[in-house]
Amino acid sequence: MGNSIHWLDYSIIVITILSSVFVGLFFARSQKSSDRYFAGSKKIPAWIIGMSIFATLISSVTFLAYPSAAYAGNWILLVQGLMVPVVLVGMIGIIVPLFRRVIRLSAYEYFERRFGFFARLYSSLAFSLTHFSKMGTVLYLLCLALNSVAGFPVYTTIIIVGLSIVVLTLLGGMEAVIWMDLIQGILLIVGGVICFGLLLFIPDGGPAMIIGKAFEWDKIGFGPYAMDFTKLTFIVMVCNGIFYAIQKYGTDQTIVQRYLTAKDEKGAKKAAFIGVFLSVPVWTLFMCVGAALFVFYQVTPNPLPEGIKADQVFPFFMKTQLPVGVVGLVLAALLSAAISSLDADMNSLSAVCVQDYYQRFKPNCTDKQRLRMGRLFVLLSGLGCIGVGLLYASWEGEGVLGIVFELYAIFSAGIVGIFLLGLCSKRANKQGLYIGIVACILFTAYAVLTSTKIETGGGKQLILDLGRYNFPHHKYMLGVYSHLIVLIVGYFASFFFKSELADDSLTIYGYFKQLKEKKKNG
Repeated sequence: MGNSIHWLDYSIIVITILSSVFVGLFFARSQKSSDRYFAGSKKIPAWIIGMSIFATLISSVTFLAYPSAAYAGNWILLVQGLMVPVVLVGMIGIIVPLFRRVIRLSAYEYFERRFGFFARLYSSLAFSLTHFSKMGTVLYLLCLALNSVAGFPVYTTIIIVGLSIVVLTLLGGMEAVIWMDLIQGILLIVGGVICFGLLLFIPDGGPAMIIGKAFEWDKIGFGPYAMDFTKLTFIVMVCNGIFYAIQKYGTDQTIVQRYLTAKDEKGAKKAAFIGVFLSVPVWTLFMCVGAALFVFYQVTPNPLPEGIKADQVFPFFMKTQLPVGVVGLVLAALLSAAISSLDADMNSLSAVCVQDYYQRFKPNCTDKQRLRMGRLFVLLSGLGCIGVGLLYASWEGEGVLGIVFELYAIFSAGIVGIFLLGLCSKRANKQGLYIGIVACILFTAYAVLTSTKIETGGGKQLILDLGRYNFPHHKYMLGVYSHLIVLIVGYFASFFFKSELADDSLTIYGYFKQLKEKKKNG
C-alpha cells in the first residue's frame, strides 16, 4: 500500500486499453454489411447480450458518482434504479415484441410510423443531443479519476482512451461492442467487490462494525420520506425513476438496438431482464462502497486531505489503500465501465444517423454505402466526444459547457410522453402530439431558465428570475412533468383533429389482442 502507483498497475491499465483495440480488429473482418455492423450476427447468446445491456447502463459516472453520493448523503439516488425492475416486469413483454416487429434498426422509426416524420426527427435529435453531451462528460470524469489516482495527464488520456474506443467501435461494429462489454462487465463487478471487501475488512471490527456504523450514522437509507417535491425526497426519486425506466427501455436506441441483436423474441426479453437484474445489485454495491468509505475515514487513523470533496474520496482511497496490482485492476474496471458505455453510444448514434437521416435523404443508397457512412458517423461521434471531453477539461468541468448541456433539456423533453401516447391511445394523432410537444418545450424552457443559476459578477443568479413564479420544484421533477404534459396535452388536443384510429399493431391493444387469441387457441 502507499501513494505510488506500481508498474504492474500501469501495465494492467495499458493492457485494458490495448485489448479494446484488439477486439475491434478481431471482429473487423466479419463486418461486411450494415445489418451485421449495427445488429450483429443474431447468434449471440441472450445472457451475453444481457451482460452488454448491464455494461452499457453502468458507466464511469456510476462508478464514481454513486460512492460519492452515498458518502455525502445516503442511498436516495439508488431509488431511481430500483424503479427499473418494477416498471420492466410490467412492460418488457409489450416493448420487445413491438420493436422487433415494427422497426428495422432505429427506435425512432416507431415514432414516425405512429405520428409522422416530425416525431421521429424530434425524438432522434433528442437522443443524439443528450447522449452526445453525456459521452464527453463520461470521458472527462474517467480521465480525471485516472489523473488523480495514477497521475495520467488528463488531456493526453482523453485523446488516447477516446481514440481506442473509436477503433473498437468503428472496426468491430455491434459484435465487438457486445463481446467487449462482457469482459468489461465482469471486470466492473470484480473491481467493485474488491473495493467493498477491503473497506469491510481493513478496519478493526470488520464488516459488523462497518455496517452497524453505516446504519447508525444514516448512511444506509432512502430518506427524506416527506411528500415534498421541492427537495430531493424519496417520492421525487420514485417519480423520476418510473419515467427513467420507460425512457431507457422504451425509447433509448442503445438498449432498443440490443433487442434486435437477439436470435428471437424470447432471447431479447431474457437479455433485458438479465441486464436489469445485474445492474440493480451493482448500483447497490457502489452505494455500499460510498457508505463504507464514510465509516472507514471516521473510524480509522487514515486522514483525508483538508478540503477534499466527496467525489474525490473514492479515488483517494484507491490511490492510498489498495495493494499493488489491485489498484490497476480497479482502475481497469473504471476504464471498462466508461468504454462499455461509450462504445454503445457511438454505435447507436451512428445507427440513428444512418437510418434516420442519411437513408432518408438518399433512399436509393446501397448497403455498402450505408456501412461506409456508419463507420464515418462512428468516427465523427468519437472525435466529437473527445472534443467535448477536452473542452470540459479546459473549463475544469464548470462554466458554459455545463449550462449548454442543461439547456439541451429544453429540446429533449417529453420523449416518454410521446412513446406512451402512441402506445396507449389509438385516438391520439400527430396534430395533437405536435401541440403537446410545443407545450412541453415552452414549459421546460420556463422551468430550466427560472431554476438554473449562473455565475455573474455579483455571485450566482437565476438566468430568468420571475420571483414567486419561478419553477418551485426539484429539477428531477422537470423530466416527470415534461413527459406528462406531452401525454395529457397531446391526448386531449387530438380530439380537435379528425384522423383515423391507429393500427392496433402500433399500440398496446395489439398486444392484448394477441394474448386473447393465444388464450382462445389454447
